[in-house]
Amino acid sequence: MSHAQPIEPGTWDVVVIGGGPVGLAATIELARRGVRVMLVERNDRVGHAPRAKTCNVRTCEHLRRWGLVDQLRARAPFGVDYPSNIVFATRLAGHALARFENAFFCRPGAHPLYAEHAQWIPQYKLEETLADHARDLPAASLRFQHTVTALTQDDAGVTLTLDTPRGTETIRSRYVIAADGASSGTRKALGIRMIGDGALSKHRMLIFRAPELAEQHALGPAVAYWLVNRDAPSVMGPMDDGGRWYFGFTPQPGLEDPVQALRLATGLDLDPEVLLTDDWTAYRLVAERYREGRVFLAGDACHLHPPYGGYGMNLGVGDAVDIGWKLAAVLQGWGGDALLDSYGIERRPVHLRTIEEAVINHSRSSGSLVTESLEEDGADGDAARTTARERILGEKVREFDTLGVVLGYRYDDSPVIVGDGTEAPPHHYRDFTPSARPGNRAPHYWLEADSTAYGAALYDRFGRGFTLLVTQGDDTDTVALRASADELGVPLTTLAISDPALHALYGARYVLIRPDQHVAWRADAMPADAAPLLTIVTGRTQHTIQ
Repeated sequence: MSHAQPIEPGTWDVVVIGGGPVGLAATIELARRGVRVMLVERNDRVGHAPRAKTCNVRTCEHLRRWGLVDQLRARAPFGVDYPSNIVFATRLAGHALARFENAFFCRPGAHPLYAEHAQWIPQYKLEETLADHARDLPAASLRFQHTVTALTQDDAGVTLTLDTPRGTETIRSRYVIAADGASSGTRKALGIRMIGDGALSKHRMLIFRAPELAEQHALGPAVAYWLVNRDAPSVMGPMDDGGRWYFGFTPQPGLEDPVQALRLATGLDLDPEVLLTDDWTAYRLVAERYREGRVFLAGDACHLHPPYGGYGMNLGVGDAVDIGWKLAAVLQGWGGDALLDSYGIERRPVHLRTIEEAVINHSRSSGSLVTESLEEDGADGDAARTTARERILGEKVREFDTLGVVLGYRYDDSPVIVGDGTEAPPHHYRDFTPSARPGNRAPHYWLEADSTAYGAALYDRFGRGFTLLVTQGDDTDTVALRASADELGVPLTTLAISDPALHALYGARYVLIRPDQHVAWRADAMPADAAPLLTIVTGRTQHTIQ
């Protein structure tokens, strides 16, 4: 079901505030479902600072679902085969300490646990990819240089006042997604507090051009170099073609000039072309609530944490997907308001768990790894570096090998998930065991062992609405559920793949999978009356299934 009528000027189903990755992802999720959506962004274009630099495997699975992953990889400045190594050294021209290979799982190739490998790429390249696609969607409209100056709600919708290049404009929308970042004006206007710790640390980022730099050290290619020394502990790496790099450090009295810090950290006499300097602060904060009437917070507008682990932007894309399909369901008449309430119930625990991981990683910064004798020659220096290497490999793996966090999140307490009484798998930052327990991400499965192309993954066979997966036998017994879905207007695709390995992986004959690829229900027999099941998972009732 979708909106076929033309878009009327000044009237929208959803307005998305903020044109970063989260706002663009929400726009795509909605517009691909036929929802009339307008994105408003105060700047004149997508961003140009690197910010996030890794699209993790889950974000890339969403890009695959949207048909965009190949376009993203084509924009990767160093190609998909560039090694996602993390190198630790005293200085760029100093002693090597440790190395992590295939950090964040960027290595191409088929993997049994996910459908798409991660991609190291500057955030603005992702934004360009998303914006180009959003512009091609008939139901979407992107408005840059548009600033929301006022927002009021009533029972029927939201009125927004915009400052535009043509003057003041007033528009109406049935719902609003506020993806307007850490200093969200929407969140402040709604009176929603952020709860947690204030500034954990302050940082300074330098973006510079130095085409010769890659040839001036012997540490090999990497996406990040952690420089562990007393003078200027820091992190740096290549950012884009043309010799563009990023360099981040914590300013201290006497060490505030980023070029001076760069020279100290690298041990090289560099004369970089400064492109940008940017100060930022690490926080541990989460919004007290994610919904106020018809307005929903997403991304940094509702959760802030240190960037260690690369979680922030990717968490925000997950927010956009969750609220996106739910708003579409309500707007198209097959979802109830409880579905919208489930957004915060589902996402907030995921944020809290992930924030704790990021804070642990933050406590193990470059400066925390500095020890006596680390840069000395001779036996004392060798011993110090051996100790440092062992500590780095033991502690920092938690930041770069994180499938347990990225894929192991689940919606245990969601009111629109029907549990099956099975025990939840244990949480672990690294270890990930796929499970089709309701609330979990549906396990990935390759249907074609010799291909990773679209169509080779089980995910590629799921429908845009709910999917009823039959892993054993045919779909004869699903007639009643399909009839109930038709009667209730719930989009449902039936997918029968009788496969013992798939059946064992999913742990049941019948599995109902949501539009966001999370399991809503599973059982070995269909319910006698399928309507109550569908009304629960679509947020239209909270009755208990017998």
